Amino acid sequence: MKALRFSSLFVLTLVLAAAASAADVTGKWVAQVPGRNGETREAVFNLKAAGNQLTGTITSPRGEQQVSEGKIDGDAISFTVVVEFNGNSMKFFYKGKVAGDEIKFTREREGGQEGPREFTAKRSS
Repeated sequence: MKALRFSSLFVLTLVLAAAASAADVTGKWVAQVPGRNGETREAVFNLKAAGNQLTGTITSPRGEQQVSEGKIDGDAISFTVVVEFNGNSMKFFYKGKVAGDEIKFTREREGGQEGPREFTAKRSS
């Protein structure tokens, strides 16, 4: 019985430690995201962390898109966004490193030939 309680307490401690070490990304983040021909567009990231899961939306001039497949691993985050444009679907993969009130992102389009684009999002109120 003591061994079972100790094991349960140990597992609970590990779960709480993992949750505590996850990056604090819940909130609003604003970034100037690079686009075609060197132009940038403002994007607002509304993110919500729940343990190691990440959900939320990105709002840009193209509208609002849902974050899917969101994950948090320490200070690293990743998620996918599908954008509908002129009747076509484009899938974007985001990876970021959280450092205080900034997330340094790379974004890559599925099947894209231009390679990853880098930008930084800053926490907003």
